[in-house]
Amino acid sequence: MSYFSSTKSDRTVAKPQAALEPRVETKAATSKPQETMSAIGAGVLITGNIVATGAVQVFGHVIGDIHAARLVICEGAQVEGKVMAQEAVIEGKFKGTLHANAVKLQATAFVEGEVYNKSLSIEQNAQFEGIARRLDKAIDAPTTAQTQPAAAIPYASAPATVYATEPVTNGQAYASATEERRQSWTS
Repeated sequence: MSYFSSTKSDRTVAKPQAALEPRVETKAATSKPQETMSAIGAGVLITGNIVATGAVQVFGHVIGDIHAARLVICEGAQVEGKVMAQEAVIEGKFKGTLHANAVKLQATAFVEGEVYNKSLSIEQNAQFEGIARRLDKAIDAPTTAQTQPAAAIPYASAPATVYATEPVTNGQAYASATEERRQSWTS
């Protein structure tokens, strides 16, 4: 046994070509695809609805509905609206209606509203003001079809209202003024 490092002749030298050979990593066919995590950053305000097939993590402020597989409302974040998720973890503020299979209210959570769940866990110091009811039917994650935008509806222009700045003396003057304005809008 030597107390010193091995000499140069004792060490094995790696072949330079071995490092250049490509490595092929195979994954099992049964492994599930990696889940997509969407995050709404601190300082961001979203007014509207969010639908995500994966997990959503909120650090900012959302006013609207959220439908996701998993929702985490982080400490300092705020969500107001209706939430549907398979699992919801609340660390920040939530006001509204929450439908989830499993709901966890962390110690920093402040929840005001209705919570419909299959499983509810409330940590010490979490604040909950409202009602909790048992879900009859389990919540499913949104499908990819639900994340697609609705079909575009062609814009149908409504007849424009024209206000005359000078008195109109006859119908012909009104018609020509309307036509002039219509042409100026389209060009």
